Amino acid sequence: MTDLSPADAAQPVVSPLTSAAMFLVLTVEDGGEDAVREVVPDLSGYARAVGFGHPEAELACVTGFGSAAWDRLFGGPRPAELHPFVALDGPQHAAPSTPGDILLHLRGQHLDVCYDFAANILTRLGGAVKVVDEVHGFRYYDRRDLLGFVDGTENPEGSEAVAAALVDAERDPEFVGGSYVIVQKYLHDMSAWNTLSDQEQALVIGRTKAGNVQLPDAALPKTSHVARNTIVGADGQEQDILRANMPFGSFREGEVGTYFIGYCATPTTTEQMLRNMFLGDAEGNRDRILDFSTAVTGSLFFVPPTSFLDDPPPAPGQDVPAADPVPAETPRPTDSPRPADGSLGIGSLRS
Repeated sequence: MTDLSPADAAQPVVSPLTSAAMFLVLTVEDGGEDAVREVVPDLSGYARAVGFGHPEAELACVTGFGSAAWDRLFGGPRPAELHPFVALDGPQHAAPSTPGDILLHLRGQHLDVCYDFAANILTRLGGAVKVVDEVHGFRYYDRRDLLGFVDGTENPEGSEAVAAALVDAERDPEFVGGSYVIVQKYLHDMSAWNTLSDQEQALVIGRTKAGNVQLPDAALPKTSHVARNTIVGADGQEQDILRANMPFGSFREGEVGTYFIGYCATPTTTEQMLRNMFLGDAEGNRDRILDFSTAVTGSLFFVPPTSFLDDPPPAPGQDVPAADPVPAETPRPTDSPRPADGSLGIGSLRS
């Protein structure tokens, strides 16, 4: 358990959005566990080394581990709420669960520093891992997605962001400063989307397109993205997550979309949002945005505090090295009469 506050203990989860990002999802090959464990303590150093010559790039790396990988890599305590991503099969749309052992979320003001960091790490890991998903994100105008709407408008800031995204001692004292992160790659059907008028698009999202103003409650459809993503806790307070979404596009692949990445102190909040979107409510209200955006990946990771990365626990089945035993005190000799010949009783004085 750390004595630091969640913000001081955390990886750079709560940090400003940048102009570029790289999302790498890796799987650990059979027998690659030792190589991964050797790299983990060097992750922070790599980020400092790559970013040292380009401080203006504001390079940040967040590393997370999936449920199955955690059990293969680390012994000792396990994050209390870590589990595999739960696939959702709704009446119209599905959220698949896809492989993912390690997440590298790289951010910078330009992509070259993200690339250099990834190149260093992947070269070091070699055949120990396989890249199963790679997305290069970019800022699109004034932080809009490719659907034309501002993304992340309701993101918490400052102390509210820390409370929303980071684990505190009350929730899990072994992992203060950690965070649960869900990632999904969404592909947009731009042809279908562009057949809608701006007003129709606003009803799908729940905000105006030009001014980014939420629609009045009376005009807000229950199927809007805003309505489906509003989660209210038992205490009546709205539950937040911290989004760091980025748009991406590839003309050769014919793919454009949004890479969703949501950090939270508990995965249950994000999972409820997804259930609201894909499964809907008792009245059958589901997220209309799914008619135009298809989820093709889905993974859940735990982002441990920095101290965990710098000094990870031993491999599963290996005991924590015990301290050297304290030598027992040398027993005192029992009192006995000295021999009559004046010797110490450890041999003969005779030749």
